[in-house]
Amino acid sequence: MNGQQPIFILPEGTLRNVGKNAQRTNIAAAKAVGDTVRTTLGPKGMDKMLVDSIGDIVITNDGVTILDEMEIEHPAAKMMVEVAKTQEEAVGDGTTTAVIFGAELLKKAEELLDQNIHPTIITKGFKIAKEEALRVLNEGICIDIGKNSDDVLRKIAMTAMTGKSAEKASQHLANLAVEAVNMIKDEESVDQENIKLEKKQGGGIEDTELIKGVVIDKEVVHGGMPKKVENAKIALIDSALEVKETETDAKISITSPEQLEAFLAQEEKMLKGMVDKIVKSGANVVFCQKGIDDTAQYYLAKHKIMAARRVKKSDMEALARATGAKIVTNLDDLTEDSLGYAKIVEEKKIAGEEMIFVRDCKSPKSVSILIRGGTEHVVDEAERAMRDAIGGIIAALENRKVVAGGGAVEVELSKRLKDFAQKYSGREQLAILAFADALEVVPRTLAENAGLDPIDALTNLRAAHDKGKETYGLDVFTGDVIDMWESGVIEPLKIKTQAIKSGSEAAEMILRIDDVVNAGKLEKGGSPSMPPGGGMGGMPPM
Repeated sequence: MNGQQPIFILPEGTLRNVGKNAQRTNIAAAKAVGDTVRTTLGPKGMDKMLVDSIGDIVITNDGVTILDEMEIEHPAAKMMVEVAKTQEEAVGDGTTTAVIFGAELLKKAEELLDQNIHPTIITKGFKIAKEEALRVLNEGICIDIGKNSDDVLRKIAMTAMTGKSAEKASQHLANLAVEAVNMIKDEESVDQENIKLEKKQGGGIEDTELIKGVVIDKEVVHGGMPKKVENAKIALIDSALEVKETETDAKISITSPEQLEAFLAQEEKMLKGMVDKIVKSGANVVFCQKGIDDTAQYYLAKHKIMAARRVKKSDMEALARATGAKIVTNLDDLTEDSLGYAKIVEEKKIAGEEMIFVRDCKSPKSVSILIRGGTEHVVDEAERAMRDAIGGIIAALENRKVVAGGGAVEVELSKRLKDFAQKYSGREQLAILAFADALEVVPRTLAENAGLDPIDALTNLRAAHDKGKETYGLDVFTGDVIDMWESGVIEPLKIKTQAIKSGSEAAEMILRIDDVVNAGKLEKGGSPSMPPGGGMGGMPPM
């Protein structure tokens, strides 16, 4: 207007989205992520089929798997994917709950933004509500479980598997999960890494078994070795049973057949010496992390010693924890004291492939579950269900606190937060009430996915909770409001606390963004590398 030149502070081709437009775009992207996984929640949730660029298929209703496979591009949507990943790493279950709660919070925040309430006030209200919700969860709603709580743990495992394809065998799988956790737990904690899940298609899910030891996807190296060893004394060797090359560059000149024969004889003598050390220790089973020379294989077979080579480091560590063996890096250190014990070590053919089973260890601190199923996709989904169940059990054992499922805890929390909001006046109260409403997304979604009327379901749930029935939730099979504790729908407290923490923190962070600068230069074709409000891979633009 006054003749001044416009000032450009960003390079040409930079895309910028500011103010309410940026907030709405981010909220829309996050809501789209929530809508993607929403239909998978609960016992009546549906599955998603994900097909990648080379045609590989994943069929699942596991929230974090769906979002991971989708290769989402939008930055705000990626933050919601991080919510699912954090939930998976921290607890192992509840990923869908965390994502849909975060998305619902943003949906409620958008309504407040429409009323010209500043994002800072909304995030402040959300923070107050989150702290109160966590306090109520830890002090008022949760139920303490005692030391002998296997029955409750089984119910937690079955609740985690409900709605997955492994559900038909959930009783059997839950028993295996509880037994496995009980074997490896100590007074301090339980490390999920000590339960190895090995999967092989063939048979049915009910053929899944717990091995009190380790299953290794390897075969015995020599046909002359025994395929089954009872009362096995196991040596774990982290060095090659081969003649090593010299450290320095060296050249050996052989000028006659006699010299060659002497050289080969010396090499054989060295390999025989290695095997003699193993025989002297009393070992009758050898697991080697590196290679085993053909000559060494022959001598081991001659002494009726079973051996497997190139065993993964993680499997070697699992074998050490299961059998009590020490991993030795120098054969001179191999003594009877460094051997482990298993009642049976045997090679078996499973689904056309040889596997070695190390069974019935004395007090294994590492166990394996061999998961079976009719097809590859069924086995994969059964493995995810088993991970969720084991994660749920471990989360419950961490602080020995659980809550009722079926939307009961969310409705009770919502009710208490609405009462709590009355202490505040002004706009923060609206944000706390919005947080309370957002919690009800879980029972509402459970009802929608079961084909029930969500309004009727929520009304009946609120009525039950107004009468003090704190553990009453929605039975999606009958549509009735029943006591979830009595019907065995139980979840670890940690699933709910982590979902509320990660969901609300992601929502608060997205709300505080009012400027999105995409520094990607325009490509030759004239279109930016990413649209400013952009859609996500596999989704229409917002």
